[in-house]
Amino acid sequence: MTTLAEMAVEVLTTADGRAKCAVSKRHAEAWFAARAAGTPLAVGTAAPPLHPARPARPELLHPRDVPRRRPGSPQGRIALLHAVAHIELNAVDLHWDIIARFGHVPMPLGFYDDWVKAAAEESNHFTLISDCLEAMGSHYGALPAHAGMWRAAEDTVDDLFGRLAVVPMVLEARGLDVTPGMIDLFRKANEAQALAALEVIYAEEVGHVAYGSKWFNWLCGRDGLDPKEVFHDLVRRYFHGALKPPFNEEKRAEAGLPPDFYWPLADGDTGD
Repeated sequence: MTTLAEMAVEVLTTADGRAKCAVSKRHAEAWFAARAAGTPLAVGTAAPPLHPARPARPELLHPRDVPRRRPGSPQGRIALLHAVAHIELNAVDLHWDIIARFGHVPMPLGFYDDWVKAAAEESNHFTLISDCLEAMGSHYGALPAHAGMWRAAEDTVDDLFGRLAVVPMVLEARGLDVTPGMIDLFRKANEAQALAALEVIYAEEVGHVAYGSKWFNWLCGRDGLDPKEVFHDLVRRYFHGALKPPFNEEKRAEAGLPPDFYWPLADGDTGD
């Protein structure tokens, strides 16, 4: 029988975005069906690729080389949605990668429930945004994209604490900070389809940050560590640059991220 780790590798080695998301959702359904039946699939271990398979397009550029577009124009809004689609596709891979890469670390089944659910939701997010792009006369891959999105995964390839700290608790938490502004932009532009998609993403991303916070705190508790101190150390080690305010303090708190976790890491604040 296929293990969850093997399912994760199948997602990671599927190149096309929509196909990757279809495989992701299919495996999530299989996992939860087995859980509901009281016969959970074996988690297993696997050898995931260092980099997930990717479609031939978009062209991946250094962050400084990705063209800046004004979001007030239709072209600018397409560029913004294209960037969101790229983030969501990377998130699908990141959530399956944490399952495949750290299968050797003994964790409760709830850990896998959370990341499989998050991966399925990210798959839906990518599909929703891809549909928006196509409705606007574009598609995912039509514009260049950020090549640095996978760097957090590479940097934390052998550190589960670090992966949880940097991916859900920093990168996805950043999404909680910036998405309200995007929602306002598409509301003012009367782009109903994109507005609806972004509202789904905003609501569900709180849960993904919360999964990161929950399991990071669980690991720290298991090992008798101070979560705040460990978090600050790991973010300084693995995250390149300071955290950028303004922070969405309400949604971060809802996700289990208190201000004393992130403010000491913000621009202009170098100490705890």
